[in-house]
Amino acid sequence: MKDSVPHIIELLQRAGSIIMDIYALGESGAQVEWKSDNSPLTLADRESHEFLVQQLANIDSQIPIMSEESLQTDFELRRNWPRYWCLDPLDGTKEFIKRNGQFTINLALIEHSVPLLGFIHVPVTGYTYWALKGQGAFVHNGDTNVNIRASQKNDGWIAVSSSSHSTELDNTLLSKFPVTQYIKAGSALKFCYIASGVADVYHREGPTMEWDTAAGHILVEEAGATFEYLSENRVHYNKLDLRNPSFLVRI
Repeated sequence: MKDSVPHIIELLQRAGSIIMDIYALGESGAQVEWKSDNSPLTLADRESHEFLVQQLANIDSQIPIMSEESLQTDFELRRNWPRYWCLDPLDGTKEFIKRNGQFTINLALIEHSVPLLGFIHVPVTGYTYWALKGQGAFVHNGDTNVNIRASQKNDGWIAVSSSSHSTELDNTLLSKFPVTQYIKAGSALKFCYIASGVADVYHREGPTMEWDTAAGHILVEEAGATFEYLSENRVHYNKLDLRNPSFLVRI
């Protein structure tokens, strides 16, 4: 699968361009709808989803695709998937609508419930953060891949939290660490900050789905940080309930 990384990065760049073309249209281009869970859906979500689902199927039609914007396969069928793509075609739709640039495309290849390969593409910058299990974490800056590592410092930590979902419990838990500075970021950018040493700890108590975290999970671990659910010991994917428990990412 490592041989496919350059092609997948290219596909994510193309999907990012599709999103940015719609972003450039301003509020009129967003065409916001509201899903049954009261979360927003835009034209950019739909266009990115359709492009990537088609292109991933072209890579290997035998690998199922779980996308946020797809009708989810019944658990009795998907529980037998040996591997599958886990996709969020536009993570941070609220940030897209707010027009603050803090949105990403998240893609992970899950094998036997564990992320094997993960990508977080940032359309505004064109950068793609990616990791392959056992091979390290990298950022592709548009031309080359650069190895990235999480910080190793013992004090003066920087905590990153959600732009839209921070809670009082986040602050309570983060007080246990040597945090001296707080920053906010939308979408999966928070994982990128941890993996590249910009931030040191991230706690999420609010609701997330597997496609929100799968790529970030392998990215931070391959960069030398940790990702753990707070309610159980093992992080796993393709669960009966695709919602995630609270989790903590730290150096």
